[in-house]
Amino acid sequence: MKKAPMIQSVSVHKVSTPVSGALSFSGDKSLSHRAIMFGALAEGKSSFTNVLSGEDCVCTRKAFEAMGVTIEAESPETLTVWGKGLGGLRASATALDCGNSGTSMRLLSGILAGQSFESTLTGDPSLSSRPMRRVTDYLKQMGAVIEGRDNANYAPLKIKGQRLSPIDAKLTVSSAQVKSAILLAGLYAKGCTSVTEPVLSRDHTENFMEYFGVKIKREGLRVSVEGGQKLEARSFPIAGDVSSAAFFMAMAVLLPGASIEFKSVLNNPSRTGIFEVLKRMGVVFGNWNDGKMAGPEKVVDFSLNAQKLKAFEIKKEELPSLIDEVPILMVLATQAEGVSVIHDADELRVKESDRIETMTTGLRKMGADIRVEKNTIYINPNGKKTLLRGTEVDSFKDHRVAMSLVVAGMIAKGESGVKDTHCINTSFPTFFDLLSRLGIVYKVDTIK
Repeated sequence: MKKAPMIQSVSVHKVSTPVSGALSFSGDKSLSHRAIMFGALAEGKSSFTNVLSGEDCVCTRKAFEAMGVTIEAESPETLTVWGKGLGGLRASATALDCGNSGTSMRLLSGILAGQSFESTLTGDPSLSSRPMRRVTDYLKQMGAVIEGRDNANYAPLKIKGQRLSPIDAKLTVSSAQVKSAILLAGLYAKGCTSVTEPVLSRDHTENFMEYFGVKIKREGLRVSVEGGQKLEARSFPIAGDVSSAAFFMAMAVLLPGASIEFKSVLNNPSRTGIFEVLKRMGVVFGNWNDGKMAGPEKVVDFSLNAQKLKAFEIKKEELPSLIDEVPILMVLATQAEGVSVIHDADELRVKESDRIETMTTGLRKMGADIRVEKNTIYINPNGKKTLLRGTEVDSFKDHRVAMSLVVAGMIAKGESGVKDTHCINTSFPTFFDLLSRLGIVYKVDTIK
């Protein structure tokens, strides 16, 4: 008989005593995925430290091991990848399980499209309900044969690798995952593959390509790569995850008397929208030191303390640089004076949950005043900050919703309970360890 799933819930009270400390963060999730992928496609030995050991990245690692790549783990965060080169992967004997990881499924689709064998990509129920045609349609244009529900819009996806032809893709919606899948497939195409975006999305794949010896051409919002280039093995530390740090940045400015130092956080311009929005809210960063590199990416050290907040406005063109930080920014907005507006956030609808719906549901239960018109979010439409109250809320099995609501509980009156927090392990397995390091008290309840 199949065992019932274990449900982990977390209870937290309002934090009234000052918290302080210096924090380093596990490797950025986007970078950790790409380090494993590029190491596997390079020729020779690549070594990486501070790799995120979350479940999403473990799925990527297991997928490449299933395709014949040897990956040695000195620890969960220190990996040595013995690359096979572009043509060295072999067919897996079983389906490649991407778990809850959209990055794994979409980027692997681009790599598998150019192989000489057939593969199947699967995922959990959440991932299997997320749209994939934004990737598979372009890969089909390159010659890949991909089968799946609703014309290869939903997993499982069966990908029959082919000799690929280059395309000149013009995206209607900016997406780093879509862009990356096309560029990775472009490595297997004969000729020049190009991608043009309406707004620049995360450029980690471009940075990794250049760092691993691939020549690409960047022209504003357009990036191009010639197929057939070899990747050279590299070794470096993974920059700390700015999306994970964002939750502690919120704690630093929200909790009375807080003072937190942040070490070696990713400082890629395509990911630093959170810094710019905080500055617009009146937040002042201390001890800013941005002169360091971690492999292909810049990192920064800084400090933050408790501060008064002003309302903010985020326009559609800004969203690609802070899309993962919107849930915690919604929490911050409840504590800001004035009306905060997040425009045209339709991309939030197709994350691990419909984050407009799930964050609005949770924060409203805690007393927040939020209005949603189509995909635009108005927080504190009356212009006054919210006095949140503790209550039971649901993460809807979305890791960023879960962590955002835990932070909201730290400023709410009374006790708050957040249901289904095990999902946090997909991206930030050390989240609760860092809370303990700061002296923040919480209670974990595991029930069947």
